[in-house]
Amino acid sequence: MSVVAAYIYRDGVRDRQVDIAAHERLAPGEFAWIGVFEPAADELAALARNFSLHPLAVEDALKAHQIPKLDVYGEQLFIVARTAEYVSGSICYGETHMFVGRDHIITVRHGSARPHTDLRHELEAAPQLLRHGVDYVLHAVFDFIVDGYLPIVEAIEEEVLEVERCTLDAFLSRAEITRLFVLRRELMKLGRTLDQMRALCSKLENLDLPGIDPETRPYFRDVLDHVTRMSAAVDSLREVIRHVFDVSSLMEQHRQGAITRQLAAWAAILAVPTAVTGIYGMNFRHMPELGWRFAYPAVWLLILIVCATLYLNFKRRKWL
Repeated sequence: MSVVAAYIYRDGVRDRQVDIAAHERLAPGEFAWIGVFEPAADELAALARNFSLHPLAVEDALKAHQIPKLDVYGEQLFIVARTAEYVSGSICYGETHMFVGRDHIITVRHGSARPHTDLRHELEAAPQLLRHGVDYVLHAVFDFIVDGYLPIVEAIEEEVLEVERCTLDAFLSRAEITRLFVLRRELMKLGRTLDQMRALCSKLENLDLPGIDPETRPYFRDVLDHVTRMSAAVDSLREVIRHVFDVSSLMEQHRQGAITRQLAAWAAILAVPTAVTGIYGMNFRHMPELGWRFAYPAVWLLILIVCATLYLNFKRRKWL
C-alpha cells in the first residue's frame, strides 16, 4: 500500500484516519491531509472518486516526469514541485504532486526519499498553526521541499572550495577538472529547477487562487525568499568554479613561462662554449692562438668567466 498517512484534522488536531477506498464526508472546520508515495493507478482512481480530482491532474500525477507548475481546475489546484537530494556526488531529482481543495490536500511523491512524516509531526505539535487549514499545510510542504535544497548547495560548496584551495598549492589533475565540469553541469540543472520553483512560489504569493487564503500569502513570500537566496548561492558557486578554471589556467601559463625562461637561460649559457669550441674546431692551419702556450687554459678560463657571469645574471633576474 502506497498510502503513507491519511488523516482528518479538526481545528488543527488530528481527529481520525481516512479510508481512501470509502467516501469520507467532512464536516465544516475539518480537512483531510493524505500522503501517498508512488501510488498505483487504482489508488489514485479511488482518491479521484472520493475528492473529485480532475482526470488530467490525476493522469499527470500517475505518469510523473513533470516540471514545476500550477494548474487550476475549478475550485482545486494541482501543483507540481521538484525535490532534490545529493547522493554519491550527484543530484537526484524527484517530484511532489499536490492536489489542493478547500477541505483536502493530497501529496503524491515520486522518487523522493524524504517522507513528510517529520513535517506532519512538527505541524501536529502546533495546532494553532495547523488550524489555518490546507493552505498552511501547502506552505509547510513547500518550505520542506525548499529546505531540502540547502544540504545540496552546502555539499557542493564545500567540494568546490576544497578544489579552490588545492588549486593554489598544485595544478589541477584531470580527475579534478572533470569533477568541476560535472559540478558545473549539476549546478546549471539545479539553477533551472530553482528558477522554476521561484516562479511557482511567486504565483502562490501573488495570484488570487482557490483554497489559498490571502492571510497565508506572506508565508509563501517567505518560501520565495528562501528559493531566491538558494538561487543566488548556486549562481555564486558557478562563478567560483569559473574563477577556479581561470586561476588554474593562469598558473599553468605562469609555469610554462618559467620553464621557457629556464630553457632560454641555459641555452644562452651553453651557447658560449659551443661558439668558442666551434671557432677553434674549424681546423684552419694559421690561427694565431694555436701557437700560444697558454691558449688552451685561457680559452677555458674565458668560457668559465662568461658562463658564470651569465648564470649569476639570470639567477639575479630569477630566470634560474
